[in-house]
Amino acid sequence: MPSSLLLILALKMAAGLLADRLLGEARRFHPLVGFGRWAGWVERGCRRLPLGGAAAGARLGGVLAWALAVLPWVALALWLRGVHPQAHWMVDVGLLYLALGGRSLVEHAQAIAAPLAAGRLDEARMRVGWIVSRDTRELDAEGVAKAATESVLENGNDAVFGALFWFLLGGGAGALLFRLANTLDAMWGYRTTRYLHFGWAAARIDDVLNFVPARLTALTYALLGRTRPALACWRRQAPAWDSPNAGPVMAAGAGALGVRLGGAAIYHGREEVRPTLGEGRGADVASLLGALALVRRGAWLWLGVVMALGVVATLAGAGGA
Repeated sequence: MPSSLLLILALKMAAGLLADRLLGEARRFHPLVGFGRWAGWVERGCRRLPLGGAAAGARLGGVLAWALAVLPWVALALWLRGVHPQAHWMVDVGLLYLALGGRSLVEHAQAIAAPLAAGRLDEARMRVGWIVSRDTRELDAEGVAKAATESVLENGNDAVFGALFWFLLGGGAGALLFRLANTLDAMWGYRTTRYLHFGWAAARIDDVLNFVPARLTALTYALLGRTRPALACWRRQAPAWDSPNAGPVMAAGAGALGVRLGGAAIYHGREEVRPTLGEGRGADVASLLGALALVRRGAWLWLGVVMALGVVATLAGAGGA
């Protein structure tokens, strides 16, 4: 990458992060709502195709549906970057802003932390139920804090660091690819009767796209918290977690915060006993706010590193000229 392009990428990254912080997610006409409708239409069309046996046909349909749902929009983003010599600024910054969900993550977490700190447990249960898939109706205060802390740590990767990583690799089109793939995983990546085979491609592609960002996220959490315990928890506990990417992120985050996460939770009416993550005290409001701080400080750390590299590379290039 030419030296000046790295600095330009850093400036675009700063603009996207600032836009997310100031504006947050669109309240009306959110593009991802429209994408969800588009994906639903694509799914219905692909399910009607005669693609052979039940399992193999459903998987093939899922691959085709993923490609039709995502790739035209990525191609459009690449085309828009070239319509004018300066179009890449607006396209890249705009798409990074749309791919980021940092402010939304903060707003959801603070909406849980406030009633939890005030002892309004019913409200806190309701709020955390908006962002997690487990049954929250019977959770005690620690259970609410644990669910919210886990969600913030995991979504720090999905809503912030993963988008930044793919932006650094592929500009706005890279960030868009990551966000749409992550959205399809949230829609189709379930091991239910309906999506066990059809959603296989969406789940596996999301795993692949998240593999490197998840480990960079885990490293970020470790560097900004209790580093040695975080790295130890990552090494010992992540392999036992069901998700290959959520495990490192949440184990390192829990270790960085000095809090215990994981354990039993109710999903779809059935109790699942998950491995323990982290070490130390039980989850509380402080751990939830601490997780938010890791994500926020981590985003600025990434920006600082990229900006510094861009400046150094530009100065070195100017000196060499």
